[in-house]
Amino acid sequence: MLPTKQNLPSNQRALLKLFVSLSESDQATLTAFAQFLHSRSQDSHSPKPKSPPKPNPVPRPETESVVGAIKRLSKVYCMLDRSDLLTETSSLMTAHIMHGRNAKGVIDDLEVLFEQHYQKMVSTYE
Repeated sequence: MLPTKQNLPSNQRALLKLFVSLSESDQATLTAFAQFLHSRSQDSHSPKPKSPPKPNPVPRPETESVVGAIKRLSKVYCMLDRSDLLTETSSLMTAHIMHGRNAKGVIDDLEVLFEQHYQKMVSTYE
């Protein structure tokens, strides 16, 4: 049996009152956000795998652009959260584009960066 409005705790009644006062579009946004929070909560309660996913090696082409290297490394290390890499990757890309740093050196550093982030992730499994 579903609870009636009168049987809800005060915080749930307040949320319902706010929800009803929103436009249809905002109600949809709030519902989507609630679903996101719920799924995030479910993920945090699910058991952690015993070992980290392994990288999918993709050979480095002889001639590769920095953008191409980022795409390749993102595929190799698909298990990494790209937002964690954003600042450092952007810095390396800026060094290449704005400061003229050669692509080979930047790509070498990108490979080290991705590997370091992977090793950091692996260490959380130990």
